[in-house]
Amino acid sequence: MILLDSDVMIDLMRQYPPAVAWFDALDDAEEVALPGYVVMELIQGCRNKAEQEQLQRTLAPYGVVWPMPADCDRALELFLECHLSHGAGMLDILIAQTALALGVPLYTFNEKHYQFLSELQTVQPYARSPGAQL
Repeated sequence: MILLDSDVMIDLMRQYPPAVAWFDALDDAEEVALPGYVVMELIQGCRNKAEQEQLQRTLAPYGVVWPMPADCDRALELFLECHLSHGAGMLDILIAQTALALGVPLYTFNEKHYQFLSELQTVQPYARSPGAQL
């Protein structure tokens, strides 16, 4: 499974050429999924109903994964450990715990959001041009 963070999904939705080339080269047998919290972040960025409906159509082919209750308990523990010491965000911890529970890397460029979680593997799936933060 390839688990995407919001920044990678945004690059794909904006048709950023390196993101599209990477995605097109993926093995069709590989499932691409989004943590449910990433989907919610993307919905939060919609400015109107038309954008939200377009987003729903765009996301329809992707799997959506949610943590189990025990994973949420672990996310709470991580949040307590890391919120004050590392400025960890609530959604970032929930997204990270989703990847950890599934035993898969998180495909993201937001490494600073996760760098203090040594057990989480992150992958930058393609090269970004300097200043190409979308």
